[in-house]
Amino acid sequence: MRRVTTRQDALIAVAAMAGGLVLLAANGYANWWAGWEAPVWARVAALGGLCAATLLRRTAPLLGLALSTPFNFLDVALGPGFATAVIYGDALYAASLYGRRRTAEWLLGGTAAATLAVTAGIGLAVHEVAVAVVAGAVAGVTWVGPVLTAMAVREHRSRAEAERQRAEQVARLAELDRRAAVGAERARMARELHDVIANHLSAVALHSSAVLRVPDLERAEIERAMLVIRENSVQGLAEMRRMIGLLRDGGDADPAARPRLAELDRLVRHTARSDLSACLEVAGEPAELPAAVELAAYRIVQESLTNALKHAGPGRAEVRVEYGRRLVIDVLSPLGRDGSRLPGSGSGLVGMRERAVMLAGEFDAGPDGGRWRVHAELPVELERTP
Repeated sequence: MRRVTTRQDALIAVAAMAGGLVLLAANGYANWWAGWEAPVWARVAALGGLCAATLLRRTAPLLGLALSTPFNFLDVALGPGFATAVIYGDALYAASLYGRRRTAEWLLGGTAAATLAVTAGIGLAVHEVAVAVVAGAVAGVTWVGPVLTAMAVREHRSRAEAERQRAEQVARLAELDRRAAVGAERARMARELHDVIANHLSAVALHSSAVLRVPDLERAEIERAMLVIRENSVQGLAEMRRMIGLLRDGGDADPAARPRLAELDRLVRHTARSDLSACLEVAGEPAELPAAVELAAYRIVQESLTNALKHAGPGRAEVRVEYGRRLVIDVLSPLGRDGSRLPGSGSGLVGMRERAVMLAGEFDAGPDGGRWRVHAELPVELERTP
């Protein structure tokens, strides 16, 4: 159910009625003719009508203004009073502030026209410019002033609301940026953990399974498998310590602790099964690469070789790294026919693709003439944002 008035407007109406009665008792009004006094009940009726219309100043401001206007004209006809002029000015203020924006513009034009009409009418009636100017000034302050004040307050509130909405939007965008940064950091950590843990543990699992599966394995083969297991364990622990230090201390990791393309030969050398070997070919002149490019290239080769150990068939895995205007990586391995030796989650391909895309590079993986081919191209020089 819609309210007829508000508590604040009711208090304003009661205060206006009380103040108006005090001013009437103190003769706070003017008479048009000397010796003529308007009936008190008529002035009280005009004052009561204006105060009653004040109850609608927020809930129905235009209706309140329409109801108060006849009582204001009655009071002017009896002899303008100070209290009624203030109350009617408040009605104009409320209609301009709480009504529609177009209403305030109409009221500004109407009150300005009425002020000019009063000025001209009194000037013609009394034939005195000074009296006409004073009367017009009083009418302007009473009628035009409240409308202009309401328009200024309304504009200030609109700007404050716009600033509040802009601040909320900035806060929402900042929260979205924070969530995106957290998501990107989590994805980066997931890629690093996958490369550090999954790759090294996969090599450990594969070689330990080979030792357990073949009962009469020669001593040299056992030592070779155990050497690979030990090296992957030590390297995995070292990289885990590097990541833990990075997470604990913040900032960037120690450049000396990062895996480098110069270490690919050792990585390829230890990628082997009893029925699978690996080889490395380097084309072009090795150049100094950005740390992000070198790390991404190393991880792509590492993940490709790990997948070859888990899924490839018998034969040879070939790794080719070509230096040039772009760093080109190709890893070819035989397609497996007996299924995977170890289960995979599929996150390795996703991680390799993400690494390439983040550097504005290219990545592709899939069957190619009886072999599984991983192809990546990474920019040698990273673009810098100004």
